[in-house]
Amino acid sequence: MSKINVVNMAGNVVSELELNDAVFGIAPNKTAMHTAVVNYLANQRQGTQSTLTRTEVSGGGKKPYRQKDTGHARQGSTRAPQWTHGGIALGPKPRSYRMSMNKKVRKLAICSALSSKVIENEMIVVDAITTDEYKTKTMVNMLAAVGAQGKTLIVLDGVDKKVIKSAANIEKVKTTQVNTLNVYDILNCDKFVIVKGAVEKLEEVYA
Repeated sequence: MSKINVVNMAGNVVSELELNDAVFGIAPNKTAMHTAVVNYLANQRQGTQSTLTRTEVSGGGKKPYRQKDTGHARQGSTRAPQWTHGGIALGPKPRSYRMSMNKKVRKLAICSALSSKVIENEMIVVDAITTDEYKTKTMVNMLAAVGAQGKTLIVLDGVDKKVIKSAANIEKVKTTQVNTLNVYDILNCDKFVIVKGAVEKLEEVYA
């Protein structure tokens, strides 16, 4: 098993944690991670875009001019697609973009993403992240102390409203819980800051 230092909010090393190789030590599977990211982004799409066809726009009930002897092409309605204010031909309609993933592939993808963070030394384990008040400065100081620059994902082992609210206004910082963690968020961050309790829960679920 590989080991990683556990730091406190001041950035001081307080202990060492053994990581389960089944979760944090596998060879990253790029295909599985790509599939998971495409699946996540597709499921975020609302699919509510809609256009009106020629049967749905108002008007156009009367033939605009007679069939023959006008010099123009024959027309039956002013709401055909080629007319101004006409309906849209083959336009988008409400639909679901939802995709599904095999459980084994989903597990492989998240373990691959977690392992890639360990390999690239982008994972930071903190013994606990807490704050007694709603204060952004507390979180800013914590991130600076542990060496988290750029895009940062903070993973908590449970819902802590004070921590979530305190980090909400920090640019490029996102907070999530271990039970809602996804491959896209893991790969989309430069630093992966996770509390020790969340690491134990991930190993319990995916090992």
